[in-house]
Amino acid sequence: MSLFKLFLIFVKIGAVLLGGGYVILPIMNSEFVEKRSLVSHDDMIDYFALSQSLPGIIAANISMFVGYKLRGKWGAITAMLGVTFVPFWCIVLLASVLGALTQNSYVQGALWGVGVSVIALIMLTVREMWQKSNKNIYFYTIFVLTLATLLVFKLSPIQTILLFTIIGVLYKRFAEGVK
Repeated sequence: MSLFKLFLIFVKIGAVLLGGGYVILPIMNSEFVEKRSLVSHDDMIDYFALSQSLPGIIAANISMFVGYKLRGKWGAITAMLGVTFVPFWCIVLLASVLGALTQNSYVQGALWGVGVSVIALIMLTVREMWQKSNKNIYFYTIFVLTLATLLVFKLSPIQTILLFTIIGVLYKRFAEGVK
């Protein structure tokens, strides 16, 4: 696949990507796993999980992983530029007319509709991640503790991620030491 074709595919993805990084997994899965068979479903899930743990835009991160797999360093750069191309220019254009747009009832209705569909896409992503997870007693324990940490103890998401990253590393070290 040429870099130009890769760029155009990611421009198309970026043009329909409403709702942020959580919406990109079903779109990327459709484009690169189902239609083109260029990336495995498991690799896509791994890229998505890794993209969430890195700083920056999830959509740009996962695009760079896919681009790198397909065309190396230049593929990563091309994919990231492609997926951000349309949103960047839309933001530039919309910024100039933002005040008038927010008062328009049609725009408010469209944004409400987009919001509802984004919730459905996020639920689809959660379902796919849940199905592919290696579920054991450790998984369920961490899941419940994470929910409790966020909902009951009101730790921030960053604190929660750091805490369970440390717990995960300690668990792996202990599990490997026991074997």
